[in-house]
Order: sequence, then C-alpha cells, then structure tokens
Amino acid sequence: MSKDSPFPGSWQRAMLPMLLLAELSTGHAHGYALSKSLQDRGFGPIKGATLYPALAKLEASGLVETRWEEGQGGPGRKVYELSDSGYAELESHRANFDMLAQLVRTTGR
Repeated sequence: MSKDSPFPGSWQRAMLPMLLLAELSTGHAHGYALSKSLQDRGFGPIKGATLYPALAKLEASGLVETRWEEGQGGPGRKVYELSDSGYAELESHRANFDMLAQLVRTTGR
C-alpha cells in the first residue's frame, strides 16, 4: 500500500480495468484525464506503464473504441470511448463486485 492510495498495488491492478470502464461510461476521455479523474476520486496515482497497457487490453477485447483527436498547439492524443460490449462488461463487473462486497460484509458474522 502506498501513502498516496488506500489500496494495495495488487488491488489497484485488479480494479483498474473495471474503474476505467466506469470512468468511460460517463463519456469519452484520453488517458491522462482518466488517470487524473481516478486519482482525484481517491484511487491513487496511476503510472503510465500501468494505465496504457490496461487501456490497450480493453481496446483489444473490444470493450473500448479509440480515435485520434487533433491537438490544439501540440500533438494529437488517443481518445477512448466505451463500446456497447464495454457497457455490458461494466454491468457484469458491477454485479460481481456487489456480490463480493456482500460476501466480505457477511462472512464471519
């Protein structure tokens, strides 16, 4: 666990794909904006070496679609958007996460 995040690194790696899908469910974004939003919400800093491979896997799986946006006075950037199958996958992740959270809350009582 880092001082910047309440979650151990293994949890961050496991939760990142689901959280990226959730972020993209509100609209398209580029990688830096996704990282910044998650950090602002308390997830902790995400290194590019972690973020971009996760986004590439989501793209390769067909869960996100990408396009290049022209830069304003700078280089262009890749923009990510949730695909229809990405929305379905997110709903599945949310349901499974809810079941897991319920299991953690009720086990051992």
